[in-house]
Amino acid sequence: MSHKNTLNNMDSLLEIMQVLRAPNGCPWDAEQTPESLAPFILEEACELIDAVEEGTPEFIQDELGDLLLQVVFQAQIFNERGLFDFHDVASGIAEKLVRRHPHVFDRENTKVHAAELDKQWDKIKQSEATHNKTCLADHLPSKLPALQRAQKLISKAFRTGRQAELPAAEQKWRQQISDSYETNESWQPDEETLGQALFSLVMKAHDSNIDAETALRKTTQKVIRHLDQD
Repeated sequence: MSHKNTLNNMDSLLEIMQVLRAPNGCPWDAEQTPESLAPFILEEACELIDAVEEGTPEFIQDELGDLLLQVVFQAQIFNERGLFDFHDVASGIAEKLVRRHPHVFDRENTKVHAAELDKQWDKIKQSEATHNKTCLADHLPSKLPALQRAQKLISKAFRTGRQAELPAAEQKWRQQISDSYETNESWQPDEETLGQALFSLVMKAHDSNIDAETALRKTTQKVIRHLDQD
């Protein structure tokens, strides 16, 4: 594995993307917009997760490339609009990494214990905001899978000392299940109660330091393998 031509490889990739978008390039690539490409970002990210969980380096490398393509593609479109280019993207994230890790890059900064890093991270992100943000849902993408979004919300509530504001819905659905057993009837929750039950389970996952999204995805994969064997 050699990194001698890393910059040349990156420049080559950017040049290829420019050629594909040029008038004499690929018609499909040329007609794409940030909006039309958005679904591919989610798809490629999910495929990368699959590859990481499978653990085959060759697959991971390939999927990382596919996801990188989406970044390069989007950057090229905005470059054509005179707004920013890939180098601006790379420079921006490099500056952000340094800014959000003062315990590493600021030699005068007091070392922070691992348990305090989340609070420091949130404090720095809040200072970067262009306006005063107090909503817990800030920085929680709406396209995240529901379990993952719920757990990130719960985690943020605990980090900011607002866990008391989280809904205490567990008792309600537990009581409904108990009542159904007493009456020999199966539990038939409505949508709201089922949602509350799922949210409560995600809270349990947080308390147990378990990623709910990963747990369900792994269980689903086991079920798929079991069904494929039949």
